Amino acid sequence: QVQLVESGGGLVQPGGSLRLSCAASGIIFSIYHMGWYRQAPGKQRELVARITSGGTANYADSVKGRSTISRDDAKNTVYMQMDSLRPEDTAVYYCNAALGALSAWGQGPLVTVSS
Repeated sequence: QVQLVESGGGLVQPGGSLRLSCAASGIIFSIYHMGWYRQAPGKQRELVARITSGGTANYADSVKGRSTISRDDAKNTVYMQMDSLRPEDTAVYYCNAALGALSAWGQGPLVTVSS
């Protein structure tokens, strides 16, 4: 049974930073592509960043240069460091594990960027 447990959400001031973590279990983590998605109120879920099983990362234009996704296969964990946060980054952030047609989601911590 796949489980993705996220942590690191919360309230942060504009310009601040935070790091999201997602610990996976029930999968062979190293072969999965991992991603972070977000969904703001009234908007569709969108891809924020993705890292392949080989370690290649790509980012949405909206966070490029401000976010870094990384993975530690020894700890079955994917991270996303987010810097220079803006109010428009406020959203529920979901971790995703994907392999072919297989896809699993975490519960989605809320990130609120506000003064």
